[in-house]
Amino acid sequence: MTKKRKLGRGVAMVGAGMSPFGMFADRDSKDLVIEAFREMVNSVDKGFEPNDLDALYLGNFTNDFFVQQSHWGAILVDALGLVPKPATRTEGACASSALAFREAVFAIASGFYDIVLVGGFEQMSKQSTEQVAEGLALAASPHERQAGFTFPGVFGAIATAYFDRYGASREHLMNVTIKSHDNARFNPKAQHQRSIREIMASRVEKATSKGAAIPSWKDEKEFLADPKANPVVAWPMHLFDCSPISDGAACLLLVGEEIATSFTDTPIYVRGLGQASGRSLHAAEDLTSLEATRSAADEAYQMADLSPGDIQFAEVHDCFSIAEILSIEDLGFFAPGTGFKAVEEGLTRLDGPKPINTSGGLKCKGHPVGATGAAQLIEVWQQLRVTADRRQIPAGDLRFGAAQSMGGTGGTCTFTILERR
Repeated sequence: MTKKRKLGRGVAMVGAGMSPFGMFADRDSKDLVIEAFREMVNSVDKGFEPNDLDALYLGNFTNDFFVQQSHWGAILVDALGLVPKPATRTEGACASSALAFREAVFAIASGFYDIVLVGGFEQMSKQSTEQVAEGLALAASPHERQAGFTFPGVFGAIATAYFDRYGASREHLMNVTIKSHDNARFNPKAQHQRSIREIMASRVEKATSKGAAIPSWKDEKEFLADPKANPVVAWPMHLFDCSPISDGAACLLLVGEEIATSFTDTPIYVRGLGQASGRSLHAAEDLTSLEATRSAADEAYQMADLSPGDIQFAEVHDCFSIAEILSIEDLGFFAPGTGFKAVEEGLTRLDGPKPINTSGGLKCKGHPVGATGAAQLIEVWQQLRVTADRRQIPAGDLRFGAAQSMGGTGGTCTFTILERR
């Protein structure tokens, strides 16, 4: 059994802010972080003086590659006007800012700091698609890279194994995609804010204006099955199964539990934390489950004295549509081999009993990899505070929400449970 761990001091989240996620040719990482930081400052209900910060923990995967610049901790402290505050950069591929959050929690729980900024950012759009794929592949295992696997290929292999074992199909992946787009319509920070129906209508309108043949898709699944509208990337992964190239930043404010109400009357508390490592794909015992997600979840549930059934909603790492299905099974929300059925039955919809990726997920909100972990936690924070506007989960009395982040092909996984008391 996983050892039960606890924090020496409670930690609360009292503010958060995000830049829009998307592709911004005229902006750089500093611009995006400054925007997220300012929104975070303004979100603190009772006010916050930035100079009261004790330290910063900043997650970034590889701006070193994407924009040929390193040493981002000091650069951003300077850009934010916070010199000489100490800053630490964390790197765990797509889980980079989830690790920053954990380190900030530990720093406060130890008593060393009281008020800490967590940030995450990435700037990917300055490179070509081929170069972005090369940069992301730096997070794959050496064996996967030597075999020529890019991440669509890796998750295509995972999906193929899942289909073979459990009888799922591409149509079940489409259900994830449709749900993600439906949720993202209501997220003003999302990169893709249109439902599949709205995308279909736009394509028809464009064809009409050009005098071209009018597509005759009868529904979303027929659209997603059309290889011209949704081309294959690495079978069975098609374009609409994949998260986009994105730029963006996210910031969170964490404080010691005993001072939380000095910042807001509705602090959100850290209830459970888990982190684990996993083997590379070639050495994995099972391609249809990620051991690091299971282990991280076990640790967090033990710490929180909770079970999967207690978690009312979650943001999970859906870099590809199949990853969402694996995650909701590995986190214990649904039994192995039944996650695809749960999505098909509407159980993970915004109005379902276990809403998943209310933000639109990485698939539609966007996936600036270093910002993703922090952005997921912001969505949980907003839902628990009932400030998610049109995408607010309709079920009342939300108390427990969670976020799962994954780096590489499951090499680094985190699971964080937040609580509204």
